[in-house]
Amino acid sequence: MLEAHPAPLTLAALSAAAGLHPNTIREHLETLVRQGLVRRCPAAPKGRGRPAWEYSAVAAGEDQMVREYAGLAATLAEALRQHSRHPKEDALQAGRRWGAELAGTAEAPAGAQPLARRRAVIALLDRLRFSPRTGPRARTVRLTRCPLLEVARRYPDVVCSIHRGLVEGALNQWGEPDTSVQLVPFAEPGACTLTMSPTGEQGHR
Repeated sequence: MLEAHPAPLTLAALSAAAGLHPNTIREHLETLVRQGLVRRCPAAPKGRGRPAWEYSAVAAGEDQMVREYAGLAATLAEALRQHSRHPKEDALQAGRRWGAELAGTAEAPAGAQPLARRRAVIALLDRLRFSPRTGPRARTVRLTRCPLLEVARRYPDVVCSIHRGLVEGALNQWGEPDTSVQLVPFAEPGACTLTMSPTGEQGHR
């Protein structure tokens, strides 16, 4: 069911579609998550209380690809920490170059407004499997998944600086160089917080 559905599903939606008790569905989901076959991320908050979990199928080969990517990233992050005099700044610059390269090959924003560019960045982060969740103005973004989570926990100054630089590089490539970008690692359980604040733009998040 998860493989056939294009968007993540909650436990309640799966239970209703399958006609099975939520406890039965939950037991199967927990097994699939442990085996790396299903991804679990918190849904966007709706009102009070903790947000529900959403589940999606992991594409064939994705788990192995992510592990290999994480292994390479850990090696590079460790080398940067050991041999760079300014690892955080060097990581930020590397992220900016990466973001500009990705933006140069991605679909350009549909419009010249800052909002369109922020939404393009969010689409890029979604493609990179950060599972972003945001409001209508796309100023504050909850990154509910990190493709390099274990590496980020070991080297947060390096990995998170690369990810911040990625956003800055993409915005600059798309003609939005004056946006202030802040990334707060592990700002809340299950999510990092990214803020994009364009200079001189008014409005709500």
